[in-house]
Amino acid sequence: MRSLDEFAAAKLDELQRGSLRRTLVDTTRVTGIWTLRNGRRLLSFCCNDYLNLTHHPAVKEAAIEAMLTYGVGAGASRFVTGNHPLFAELEMRLARWKDTEAACVFGSGYLANLGIIPALVGEGDLVLVDELAHACLWGGARLSRAEVIAFRHSDLRHVEELLGAQRPRNKHALIATDGVFSMDGDIAPLKALGELAQQHDAWLMSDDAHGLGVLGDGHGSTLVQGADVPLQMGTLSKALGAYGGYLCASTAVIGLIHNRARSLIYETGLPPAMVGAAIAALDLIAREPAYAALPVQKAQAFARAAGLPQPESPIVPIVIGEAADALAASRLLEEHGFLVTAIRPPTVPPGTARLRLTFTAQHPDDQIARLAALVRKRILVRLAAHAIPAQ
Repeated sequence: MRSLDEFAAAKLDELQRGSLRRTLVDTTRVTGIWTLRNGRRLLSFCCNDYLNLTHHPAVKEAAIEAMLTYGVGAGASRFVTGNHPLFAELEMRLARWKDTEAACVFGSGYLANLGIIPALVGEGDLVLVDELAHACLWGGARLSRAEVIAFRHSDLRHVEELLGAQRPRNKHALIATDGVFSMDGDIAPLKALGELAQQHDAWLMSDDAHGLGVLGDGHGSTLVQGADVPLQMGTLSKALGAYGGYLCASTAVIGLIHNRARSLIYETGLPPAMVGAAIAALDLIAREPAYAALPVQKAQAFARAAGLPQPESPIVPIVIGEAADALAASRLLEEHGFLVTAIRPPTVPPGTARLRLTFTAQHPDDQIARLAALVRKRILVRLAAHAIPAQ
């Protein structure tokens, strides 16, 4: 055991020296936007609760009602005793919302990608993954035992070159990408990727975790471009304010997922409260498309005021460079009452540590303006001079 502790301590020291060690900080989310941390009330600009539905009365009431009716936990795998009736209702609504034949709900978005990709491809197959895709897409691809190749970020020419060179050697091929990239906020060229996939008999899969609820009248990034994406994956834990993951696809594909996705078959089902909450959230988004559009509008207002490029999503990155400098910039914002976490490697590539600002429907316009002025005068100016000193 001594060698284990020595190994762990040495690794932690190495991370500390590189300003890469992570620690958990107790934080109370008082509302959808306000938090309490270290005894201070901070306005959060780093949460994925884009529509602030985690605190919406109708969503909370639906969660409570589901819990009182079906219990706290699912009790077992969905194939044993854990498939309470709410699953069927949520999957029907997700499929209708994403314009597919069927859907399947998983325990989380991460679990979904770990199960979906290995269920569809394996040895002798090919998976092309955007180099900036979320870690769970990479995890699922590597678990599949297929040949996995990265393509340059949203580079259609590179995808076409790889398909031309590699596709004839493989039985099946899958292209995997984020719909909205979580650390950069840009939208993948889904329509063009879908056309390339069809030309080369490949299957396109998009992770729309950060698109559902806030793009395309709430339907997600595929609707924005009118893309043909046969495998539409996403989460229930961001704009919907609940927890869980899903795949929307054809009836045949969902049937295969039921029989081959290990992270579905061998995982306890979602708690009923989370399923009930997700159903209520979908209802709210369907009724209020103008409300669903607010996060992107607020992000764009911030970018205009700060002098940054116009974002395509509620996510606005400010690339700082070194991890220590990103931490210093985060502390500066916290001193002024804003919670914006520094994002460091390995979440982002080395040398691209950043502030990742996320905007929600309920962020006050005056606070967005104050944040923009602070960022412009205290961070962007120093960044341009290549010097953000530690606080």
